[in-house]
Order: sequence, then C-alpha cells, then structure tokens
Amino acid sequence: MKKRLGAVLLAVAAVFTVVPVASASGHAELTNIRTGKHENFERIVLDMNGLPSNSLSRETNEVSNCGSGNPVPVGGNEILETMFHGAASYDENFQLTYPGPRNFVPQGLTNVKGIAITCDFEATLGIAVGYNDANSWHKVFTLTNPDRVVIDIYSY
Repeated sequence: MKKRLGAVLLAVAAVFTVVPVASASGHAELTNIRTGKHENFERIVLDMNGLPSNSLSRETNEVSNCGSGNPVPVGGNEILETMFHGAASYDENFQLTYPGPRNFVPQGLTNVKGIAITCDFEATLGIAVGYNDANSWHKVFTLTNPDRVVIDIYSY
C-alpha cells in the first residue's frame, strides 16, 4: 500500500513540475492606438508588447460588448470588428497597459468615424472600426520591431 501511495504522489509531483502554469503574461499587451491618413486608405495601428496568436474579422452593422452583451456605439455606417486572441489591454498583474479611450472618434480621418474596444476578457481583445464608405475594403496584418497590429481601411 505504501509503495502505491508513494507512486501516486510521485506521479502527481511530476505533473506539477512538468506542466507549466498558465500565465496572463503569455498574451500580447495593447499599449497605444494611433491613426493616420494616407492616399486611398486610413490606418489604425495598435501598438503592442508581443503579438496576438490569431485574429478573426467580420463586417457588421452593430457590435456588442463580449462580456455584458450590451450594444457598443461606433460611428459610421459600416463596422469592421476584429477579435484578437492572445491579446489584452492589461498585464499579468491586471494593470492597464492601454490607458487611452475605449471608444473614440479619431481626428483627421474622413472615412473612419469611430474606434471602440468591444472585448477585453480572458486574453481576447475586440476592436471595432466604424467607417462610412460602403465600398471600402480592409486589410488586417501584423508588423514587428516594434510589435503592432495594423488595420487599413481602403476607399477609392
């Protein structure tokens, strides 16, 4: 009996020493949101410490908060919502790494009318970009050195 109990305890100890503990620091941290106007497109840049593991985008007419389900108002006639997995606006101690506004009208842009954080829960960060031109198309991609996510909204 003692040998069996010893073997079980040894196996449990091995599991806890081999399996790494999940940590909130394993996600990318949003630090800033910048915008810029270029010929034929407007750019939203999400400055980050690290990069999200993946993202999913959808075009929609309305967005809601992922936690509460409450509608999130975003300016514009069309909305591009992108969910970034493995990203948040806080660090491993749950201190905000992005102190800026959660819903705002960007200055100096003509097509993009609003930007809002729609989700910031369990390392899933949702960003909605509202724009007016229904014929716009978009591109979402990452760049490094420094790490950042870029959302381009094109209109011709």
